[in-house]
Amino acid sequence: MPGAPRIQDYDPLAHEDFDTPHRVFADLRSRCPVAHSDAFGGFWMLTRHADIKAVLDDPAEFTTTVRNVVPGSSATGRRPPLHLDGAEHTPYRRAIERALGPARVAAIEPVIRGHARKLVADYRAAGGGDLVAAFSSPLPALVFADWFALDAAQTDLLWTTACAFVKAWEAFDVETVGRTSAVLYDLARDLIAARRETPLDPELDPVSSLLAAVDGQGAKLPHEMLVGCVRQILVVGLVAPPVFLGSVAVHLSRDPALQAKLRAEPGLVPAATEEFLRLYTPYRGFARTTRQGVTLHGVAIPPAEPIALAYAAANRDPAVFEAPDEFRLDRPNLRQHLAFGSGPHRCAGAAMARVMLQVAIGELLAGTEGLEMAGEVRMSGMPEVGPIYVPLRVW
Repeated sequence: MPGAPRIQDYDPLAHEDFDTPHRVFADLRSRCPVAHSDAFGGFWMLTRHADIKAVLDDPAEFTTTVRNVVPGSSATGRRPPLHLDGAEHTPYRRAIERALGPARVAAIEPVIRGHARKLVADYRAAGGGDLVAAFSSPLPALVFADWFALDAAQTDLLWTTACAFVKAWEAFDVETVGRTSAVLYDLARDLIAARRETPLDPELDPVSSLLAAVDGQGAKLPHEMLVGCVRQILVVGLVAPPVFLGSVAVHLSRDPALQAKLRAEPGLVPAATEEFLRLYTPYRGFARTTRQGVTLHGVAIPPAEPIALAYAAANRDPAVFEAPDEFRLDRPNLRQHLAFGSGPHRCAGAAMARVMLQVAIGELLAGTEGLEMAGEVRMSGMPEVGPIYVPLRVW
């Protein structure tokens, strides 16, 4: 009846262990594919692959300009390309992709491998510890530092500030989120100023590529939107890899036979990485809003209300993936997973991300003889899903 309180179908604040989220997602997929939560001011959550892909592939009805993540929304202005749709989105997307072409990704692969190898050697020498702090968090920061041509001080600032930002986001610490975000905005402004004075090759450097870009009318992109875009890129690539690689490490610690197989046959690591991406997609909170209102599975979702798209749930949907909770190297339809999204906002950095994750998993296995859990993991909250603390013993 009008004004009646909505039922709480999903509680993102409930305690989770490593396996809890996927049990919850499986339950929602089967009985409540359009779930509602009153957390974070209220939002809807979709868990079925077909529904999520349909939303991602229909930007005319489902916009990213109102809410693009649950929880939270930008309090500091729009940050392209995620916060834009259509023609506004295109020049930023093209500029980012220009600096992530095949030649650039190929050139950065040995750099990634060098960083990963050193981090693994140090981790093994220490006998293990928290994999996230020692390996899966610093690695993407070092990779991004190379991609952005940061100096040592900027690299340290990026990593420490991004780590603090992510932890504050996880704790819903709004004050710290704002403070650390401001530091990252300052770093973005400094990088733009430096590249205006001394441009780098736009085929290699994302800031120089953005500065060279023009909109549909041939005009340069607005300064503050460029700042927001650089700030967006600086953070987004540092959030998911630590959680994902933490999940992979937990899986490998539970399956010594798979560890041995991948060490003996390193050529299988790319296929294994793809299956890990399906199994342990680190997102449950990317969001859209409907422009006109929509009814899904008999549930009416009004315009402008956040709709969280649980990629992690979609990628274990038994309607798409046989035995979805099993690790299988030979899935014929593996590339149907949505780990990098779909549609016009599909991850622009997917090619580099794949290389980095393949290298990270390969070097972690090559640089160790065994991995086993040495304590309990601590889990991320929304918008990610996966462990943020992974204690291991390695030898």
